[in-house]
Parts: sequence; C-alpha cells; structure tokens
Amino acid sequence: MPQPLSIRVRLLFASCAFALSAPALAGANPAAEAQTLDILKRAIAFRTVQGPGNQTPQFAAYLKDQLVAGGFAAEDVTITPVDDTAFLVARYRGSDPKLKPLLLSGHMDVVEAKPADWQRDPFTPVVENGYIYGRGATDMKFGDAELVATLIDLKRQKFTPKRDVILVLSGDEETVMKTTQMLAEKFPDAYMLLNADGGGGSLSEDGKPQYFMLEGAEKAYGDYTLTITNPGGHSSAPRRENAINELAAVLTRIGAHQFTPQLNEITKGYFTAAADNADPKTAAAMRAFAKDPTDKQAIATLTADPSEVGHIGTTCVATMVNGGHALNALPQRATANINCRIFPGTTFKQVEDELVRVAAEPKMTMQFINVGTTASPASPMRKDVLDAVREGLDVAYKGVPIIPSMSSGASDSMWFRVRGVPSYGVAPIFIKDSDDFSHGLNERTQLFNIAPGVAYWKILIRRLSN
Repeated sequence: MPQPLSIRVRLLFASCAFALSAPALAGANPAAEAQTLDILKRAIAFRTVQGPGNQTPQFAAYLKDQLVAGGFAAEDVTITPVDDTAFLVARYRGSDPKLKPLLLSGHMDVVEAKPADWQRDPFTPVVENGYIYGRGATDMKFGDAELVATLIDLKRQKFTPKRDVILVLSGDEETVMKTTQMLAEKFPDAYMLLNADGGGGSLSEDGKPQYFMLEGAEKAYGDYTLTITNPGGHSSAPRRENAINELAAVLTRIGAHQFTPQLNEITKGYFTAAADNADPKTAAAMRAFAKDPTDKQAIATLTADPSEVGHIGTTCVATMVNGGHALNALPQRATANINCRIFPGTTFKQVEDELVRVAAEPKMTMQFINVGTTASPASPMRKDVLDAVREGLDVAYKGVPIIPSMSSGASDSMWFRVRGVPSYGVAPIFIKDSDDFSHGLNERTQLFNIAPGVAYWKILIRRLSN
C-alpha cells in the first residue's frame, strides 16, 4: 500500500539540512551540453509567434534535421502543418511496441515580443554574464533544446528503452492550443506525459537552490463576458437606469466574492511542504488549511497573499471593461471580462452559475468565451515519478526539497490529463524570482542549468521508459 502523500512529502523534506548551492557539472555530458546551447541559440532566432510571418514550421524543420542527423529515422520524425503553425512528433523506438509510450512534451511557439520595448532584440540570442537572453530563453525553448539534445545523446550511447519514448512539441500553446488538442487525440493511451513546460526549481537571490516544484495539476482558464444594455439617451437627462453604473455594481459584488476554498491531494501536499519555507504567519495558515480547508483564519491569511490565494480554490477577477458610445450620451451598453482560474473538479458551468448568482442583476447577460482550454483532473503523485525526479535532482541538487504543486496557469498537460494520461510538469530549470521574465521583457535564463538539466532528463527518460 503506498504511503499517504503527506508522509512522502515529509520524507522528501527530511534532507533539507543539506547545504545547497548552484551545481558545477559542466562537462558531464559534453556533447549534449554543447548541442543544447547551440540549439537554444538557433531556436531563439526563429520568430515563432502566431500570425503573419510565424516561423514555427521552420523551427520544427530545423529540429527534425537535428534529430535525423542524431540518429532518428526520418520517418520517425513528422511535422504536421496546422493553419500558420505546426506540431512535431519524434518517436524513439523501444524494444516492446506493445507497451504504452512515454511522452515528452513542450511547445515551440512563444509570446509576442516587440523589439522597441526590449534592451536587446528579443529574437537575437545574446549570451552575457552567464545568462542567455531572448524570447523563449525560459518559456520554453530552453526545455525544447534540452529534450532534443538529450534524446540525441541517448541515441549516441545506444540506449534502447523498453517502451517508445515520443517527443511531442506543440505549435500554439501560447494561444489557442489547437495543435495540443490534436496531439492529445493522437496519443490518448500514453503511459504518462513529462512536460518540460511546468514545475521547476526556485533559487534564492544569492543563488542557492530552495525547492523544486513537481506539478501534478493545473487550474482551468475561463473568460466570461458580462453585458448590460440600456435604451440610452441624452446625458443632460440622466436616469436611474445606467448600464455603466449597473455593471460597476455587479463588478463590485463579484470582486468581493470568494469561491468556496478547496483542497486536493496535490495542494494538501503543497501546503504541508511549502510551509517550511514560508514566514511564520503564512506557514501557520498553510498547515492549518491543509488540516481543515474551512479554517476561516487560515483562509483569510492565504487569501490576502497574492502568491497563495490561487492555491486555495477558484478565483475570478475583472480584467477588462468597456462602456458607452459617446461622451454626451447615456450608455447603451457596458461590458466586462471576468477571468477565472478554476480549481480541478469544478466545471465552467458551475463557475458561470455562481457568477450569475453573485451578480444578482437580471438585466445582465453572460457568455463563456472558449479560448481553447479545458478543465482537467489532478494527476496522482506516483512513487515512480517522485523517485525518478528525486534521483535526477540529486545529481546536482542533493536533497533539495520536492514540493507537489498545482499551476494557476495553463499548459499542454491539461489536454492529456482530461483524456486520462497522467501528466507532470518536471522542468529542471532553477531560477531566481528576480530573473523570471517569462512572457515579459528581457527574458533570460542562467546557463548553468544546461549541465544538470541534461543529466536529469537522462535519468527520467531511462527510469520511466523502463
């Protein structure tokens, strides 16, 4: 019988007394490390942004060339065009084709970046002071490069897995996730998915590893458009009916509302473990909430902390408003967007019904905006995954705490989880809070991550494919 998650987490934390520092592993896998950096620099130079000039298909072709040159059969690496983008599938054949495949996941597209706003051109890779700069340096061409270089190195070493190992790289994760849905439909019976676009390690500002987040769940993304319409009229003859005022009252009620706090195996493990790295007040609230998710004092403390409120349940917040049609007229229409991050197990319709109830405005209409997302269940914290991650991290980060986590964002994993494929965010990148510029200006990642990352991926692939 497996140990309860809370016990496993405490065991993982038993080694917290180790003195941790940035690893010095350069040269452990010299060919793969050099190729990772080379691929990463080439990758950043591809402008893989949705819309005119999208170079995701060209980036996929470049990666295919690298894989084929590294020993993959050309027919085992396929590129499928989809609208202005594409997805890539590379099959590393195992000895037993009857076994379900192990999937390695990432995405090739990036968020738009305007050169005029950056200190350096976002699509020109720059290596400086131990960092690589450029769009995708963190999210997530670093992970793409490591996966490709590691698989090529395993080919070079004549490694044969028992089950097929399949690299699946989507082409529109940052937008509509159409390619991700197609990939999930293609591999609905996979053994599990390891996502290089989730989880990851935290560094203190003096560069010491603090903990590693093993992501086993994520909240669903949902947008709801609220609309109130009035007859309008001349602004010199105001009336009690005013679409802007009525919408403002609705938004005030929604802003003050708290969805019922929730707890699952992942977040219980997170609060139990993360409390050891929190300030005393927050730590006490984390432990109390893990024991009793109805604890009002714990809920109040965690709700007031922007870094923790997303872990205790569904959140909804107004993100855009628009109203009126002329400066000298009563508004005929007022609209707002409510963005929700929805706790696993809660449906979009349940959230919509609760928003309607809280709004308490019969003239209001609400529309759910489907932007290519789905609600997905949490994946179990499997012992084989925990053990593999532990071994992989110990190569460079001996004893670093592993914390189960639920992402408040969204990744490709959700489309696999909803089809029953256990999926885990396991990116081996350690980063300081002050260096986290994913989706922002001057994105950068420290290059010391390459050597331990390659060693880590080799261990995960070897263990979980066999």
